[in-house]
Amino acid sequence: MKALIFAAGKGERMRPLTSTTPKPLLPVRGKPLIEWHLERLAEAGVDEVVINTSWLAGQFPLALGQGDRWGLRLHYSHEGDEPLETGGGMLHALPHLGEGAFIAVNGDIWCDYDFRQLPREPRGLAHLVLVDNPPHNPDGDFALLGNGQMMAAGEHRLTFSGIGVYRPALFGNWRSSIGAAAGAELTPPRFRLAPLLRAAMRAGEVTGEHHAGLWTDVGTPERLAALG
Repeated sequence: MKALIFAAGKGERMRPLTSTTPKPLLPVRGKPLIEWHLERLAEAGVDEVVINTSWLAGQFPLALGQGDRWGLRLHYSHEGDEPLETGGGMLHALPHLGEGAFIAVNGDIWCDYDFRQLPREPRGLAHLVLVDNPPHNPDGDFALLGNGQMMAAGEHRLTFSGIGVYRPALFGNWRSSIGAAAGAELTPPRFRLAPLLRAAMRAGEVTGEHHAGLWTDVGTPERLAALG
């Protein structure tokens, strides 16, 4: 199975730490944040990982090499000087990911979720891992029903963890899903993944699960320091 790690962001809320180091390469408990993901992906049977890059892109191959130390093959999907957002970045990386379902992980989260729990073949177009709403996102993102189906709106919404399994077919009609969003007209296009997920949810094509363990969106120096 293949996986994608989002690592292209500029990490502007983490300045000055990210002025010289990409956020996924900042150390957490003795090793770069992204290495926690690579280890868990390898444990889950992933053999190839695509890392999308933009800001300080040259540091990733220098720090991670080709993935030999984790028994992985790493590929780098460079997006240019401006990141393509999550949707545009995933679309740009699809040629490296093949035709089967793949895992995608935000490079700037830390958690104890076991990637071996993820379905290798989601029932629909995507399967998302949700967590309890943190203080910085009290209203949550999506609703998880008792049967595992996901809804874009609902009374009890949870926060998307940044971990999911996707089918390339999610992008089959991406232009109509995002409408006239700024960036869609660029080459390559720049857009967020959320509108595609909401469209797939309306069609009943997204499932999910709730992870009640540890999870942190490492978005500020304070959250990074809190991890120890």
